[in-house]
Amino acid sequence: MIIIPARLSSSRLPKKVLADINGTPMIIKCAQIAKKVDDVLIATDSKEVIEVCKKYGFNAVMTDKNHQSGSDRIKEAADIIGLKDDEIVINMQGDEPFLEPKILKAVKNELIKLNRDFKMVSCYKEISELEAEDPNLVKVVIDKNSDAIYFSRSKIPYNRDNLPHSYKGHIGIYGFDKKSLDKFVNLKGNLEHIEKLEQLRVIENGYKIKMIKVNTKSFGIDTKEDLQKAREYEKSSN
Repeated sequence: MIIIPARLSSSRLPKKVLADINGTPMIIKCAQIAKKVDDVLIATDSKEVIEVCKKYGFNAVMTDKNHQSGSDRIKEAADIIGLKDDEIVINMQGDEPFLEPKILKAVKNELIKLNRDFKMVSCYKEISELEAEDPNLVKVVIDKNSDAIYFSRSKIPYNRDNLPHSYKGHIGIYGFDKKSLDKFVNLKGNLEHIEKLEQLRVIENGYKIKMIKVNTKSFGIDTKEDLQKAREYEKSSN
C-alpha cells in the first residue's frame, strides 16, 4: 500500500497538492505514478482533496488537521483502513509528480527482503559538491551496510582537505511495515527538532534505516517557481 499525505494548506504555495500541472492536479499526478506499483490511498485533511481524488477514481480518507508530520497522517490512514502489522506501507510525498515508479518498486522490494524487527527503508541519490550546499536538500551519510548514520541539512561529511567528493542527497520516501510505522510515530528524540528532520528520531533511539541508491530526475515542488518549472519539464518530456 502506498499512502500519500496531502495536507491542503501550504505556506509557500497555497493549496499546493491541488496545483495544476498542465491540466491535472499535482496529487493526482503522484497517485497515477504510485498506482503503477501498488494500491494507493490519499490521506488528507480536506474535503476538497477528497472530491478531487474521487473524480479521478482514487481512494482518499479524511485525517486529523492537527498532525505534525506526513508520517502521523499516513499512520492514521493505515489505522482507518485496518492494515495488518506485517503489511507494507510506503509514504510517498504528494509534491513529487515526476518520481519514477522504479524507485517505489525498489523501496517495496527492499522491505520485502529486509529481515529485521524494525523495518524502515529510504533512498538517496548522488549529488554534487555545489548541490550539497543547499540546506533544503538533506544529506545522508551511510555505513558499509547501507544503513543511515546521520541525516543533516548541513554539508556532511565535512570535506576538510577539499578532495573530490560526491554527496548523498536524501529522497523523502519512507517504507515501513505497519508495525514499524506504529513504532516510528511514537519514538521521541531531540535531534529532529534541531534539524527539523523527523527521521533522526530513528537513529537517536538506536534503530536502523536501510538506504538504497537510486537515479532520479524527480524534484519537489514548494514554490511558484518550482511549479512553473514542473509545467515546463512535463511539456519537454512529452
